[in-house]
Amino acid sequence: MSATHLDRLVASALEQMAERAARVPMREIRARAADAPSPRDFVAALRNAKERARAVIAEVKRSSPSRGAIARDLHPGRLAAAYERGGAACVSILTDRVNFGGTLEDLSAARGACALPVLRKDFLVTPYQLYEARAHGADAVLLIAAALQPPVLAELRGLARELHVAVLLEVHAEEELDAARSAQPDLLGINARNLKTLVVRPETFEQLAPRARGIAPLVAESGIRTAADARRYVERGADALLVGEALSGSSDPEAAVRALVQG
Repeated sequence: MSATHLDRLVASALEQMAERAARVPMREIRARAADAPSPRDFVAALRNAKERARAVIAEVKRSSPSRGAIARDLHPGRLAAAYERGGAACVSILTDRVNFGGTLEDLSAARGACALPVLRKDFLVTPYQLYEARAHGADAVLLIAAALQPPVLAELRGLARELHVAVLLEVHAEEELDAARSAQPDLLGINARNLKTLVVRPETFEQLAPRARGIAPLVAESGIRTAADARRYVERGADALLVGEALSGSSDPEAAVRALVQG
């Protein structure tokens, strides 16, 4: 069987991690994680935002394999601060350098520039990556069900609890929901983009949400560009929205977030 796009992204993430681990061994990254500032409550921030308007996780995203360049020269700290002024509940930072142009330094810069909780979004499949996420200030991490066998998912979920970081577990298909239920994530992301093929199917959320309810609060991912898109997902049961390209590529990200939150 030929490798899927997700397989290639995970392999690339492991290569990048190996380079970092050669410079900063496990013992040191664990010590840095232990010394990091206390985590901010990612789930509570979304819950509180939902009570006021729509809960938006605004993403810092330089580029992507599907779109190419989005905003290569963005300043993660300034962008995170603009998101905060616009009413975002949390910030997501892509830290994959090879495929998305991001870095762990982007994560540190974004967290230092705002008071919002921040999510490390990457292809996380090893404990080392969770420790370095916490070391750079992550308050939450993304785990992708399709990239993790159940024992590894359980291990990383347990480590996240030890580190006091929230887990946003992402699913793309109905057959992943049983594993998601067993993992007991803090948040369940339903991604309209299938990472194995990069095809976006907006109906994915509506199809999976009825079975996914009760696992964790639901986060709609991908295909959200306008206030109408945001409203549609919320009407179908989304508790929060994760939005990347439409915000990172905006000439006025503060106003773009505000439109999604309030529009």
